[in-house]
Amino acid sequence: MVKIITGNKGSGKTKILVDMINKAATSSSGSVICVEKGMNLTYDISHKARLIVSDEYSIDCYDTCYGFIAGILSGNYDITDVFVDGILKIGGRNYDELAKFLDKLNALSGENIAVTITVSEDTEKLPESVTKYMM
Repeated sequence: MVKIITGNKGSGKTKILVDMINKAATSSSGSVICVEKGMNLTYDISHKARLIVSDEYSIDCYDTCYGFIAGILSGNYDITDVFVDGILKIGGRNYDELAKFLDKLNALSGENIAVTITVSEDTEKLPESVTKYMM
């Protein structure tokens, strides 16, 4: 299931995400994955969570990000949580494409995998096709 955290830059989304990652890393019976653009979370998240820097794998659009996450999930069946920080930095500000990405990821993750994504934008500026995934 996909959930998003929205808000402008500096509104505390990443802090919430870091807390969620660290909680999942200590309580999960499986693997916890975090994808981010850049290396901002390196020292903030538990070493028990797998941190992946999207730049290292040339993830630069929603389709590439979806394929990358699908590949990770297909290769590791014990993943319980996937976190993505700053999806608009990875995929861009095309909200229709973001909505398609979220729909596909929601279908892929099902009920067994919790996917949490930060979106740096005011909720009012996002279409309903995106906000339906708000926490």
